[in-house]
Amino acid sequence: MFEQTFKNIDDILHKDAGCSSELDYVEQTSWILFLKYLDDLEKDKATAAELTGKTYTNIIDRKYQWSVWAMPKLKDGKPDHHKAMTGDDLKDFVDHKLYPYLKGFKNSAESADTIEYKIGEIFSELKNKIQSGYNLREVINLIDQLRFRTHAEKHEMSHLYEDKIKNMGNAGRNGGEYYTPRPLIKTIVKVVAPKIGETIYDGAAGSAGFLCEAFNYLKLSKSLTTKETEILQKKTFYGKEKKSLAYIIGIMNMILHGVEAPNIIHTNTLAENLADIQEKDRYDVVLANPPFGGKERAEVQQNFPIKTGETAMLFLQHFIKILRAGGKAGVIIKNTFLSNTDNASISLRKLLLESCNLHTVLDLPGGTFAGAGVKTVVLFFEKGKPTKKIWYYQLNPGRNLGKTNPLNENDLAEFVNLQKKFADSDNSWTVDLKNVDETTFDLSVKNPNRKDENTLREPKDILKEIVKLDEESAKLIQSISEIV
Repeated sequence: MFEQTFKNIDDILHKDAGCSSELDYVEQTSWILFLKYLDDLEKDKATAAELTGKTYTNIIDRKYQWSVWAMPKLKDGKPDHHKAMTGDDLKDFVDHKLYPYLKGFKNSAESADTIEYKIGEIFSELKNKIQSGYNLREVINLIDQLRFRTHAEKHEMSHLYEDKIKNMGNAGRNGGEYYTPRPLIKTIVKVVAPKIGETIYDGAAGSAGFLCEAFNYLKLSKSLTTKETEILQKKTFYGKEKKSLAYIIGIMNMILHGVEAPNIIHTNTLAENLADIQEKDRYDVVLANPPFGGKERAEVQQNFPIKTGETAMLFLQHFIKILRAGGKAGVIIKNTFLSNTDNASISLRKLLLESCNLHTVLDLPGGTFAGAGVKTVVLFFEKGKPTKKIWYYQLNPGRNLGKTNPLNENDLAEFVNLQKKFADSDNSWTVDLKNVDETTFDLSVKNPNRKDENTLREPKDILKEIVKLDEESAKLIQSISEIV
């Protein structure tokens, strides 16, 4: 039912003059979905309080509760069409009363880690783009049919929401900006293996896929005590996101996965001066996929000791700095980072190798990110000890990856198994840092166990082949002339 409901909502929004793309569909579905979720959450909390003889005070004033403005009902539970606003009345109420009221929570909330603050922040960042109040009424009617009361319902809803983000990523300018393949995220989380009690951070949170998967991983890692559940809810996951839409989607995604008040801040992570990061600001685990190919202005670059316009390389400096000693990281980056010869790349590789143990490099094939032909690697490192050996694994799924043929967890199973022991295979090998050039710190992926036809050959080998072919051609011409 949920899946069909989402399709029907998209069909309505497609007809609305205010919504022009998949990005708008997700954004507009998100704020209405959030208010329905909030209504179900408040009902659950009121029921729980009643069972223990306590009184629950609603977060939302009665006038602005879903059951009053969005979906008033008769005593038999059927919609009260006489009380339900529609058309211009509904649009005016949402734009001029509901939104200003919900924005106000940002100023009145006790602290930033409360659901009240998140309500205020979400509605400060968003606006209602649905121009027709009649279309808005149809969407509300559909969303009212969705329920968030049971674990199974929330689980199904989170999966469907992930699918919408995936579609939005494919429709957007850069698929990787909104959607990192979930099999890859799950694998990175498995290898980094966070523990309950550790703080987990993503400074380029996007749709919060890493934080959601880390939450799932820890939730299923053992039978949780009440205290551990509270630690997971409030003191484990932290994120920052620069773009408004990704920020909203990230919060919504975490809420649907079960984190009630996500600690995600809407800010430009790179605007923070690295020199200002203190021990209290650091995290135990970093999981991230910073934006590919972004360029930062000169004033932002001043926040970093290694100056570069390349966004991902600034993020990598930030992640190294913000990790605690002994902290672990799994970070996706363009594979050219390993071999670029510019001064910034060389300096950053040197910094990484000297301040961290870069123990694993996972080399991913092109097509891993649907819609983005960029080749990437995953860097796994621990802060505090220098690198001595690097274990490489070259993923070779035996097929071309893309939108219709995406990466799956089975593709990565061998990597996960071999990585535990840093074992050598046809696809994996170890490089001793003593054998790495100390002037360039070139960490290129060169599999010594497999002769790849597409591997670029050395110039001297090409010249030898040219000479050999010339000799063969001369002999052939000679033999032909003798026959003639």
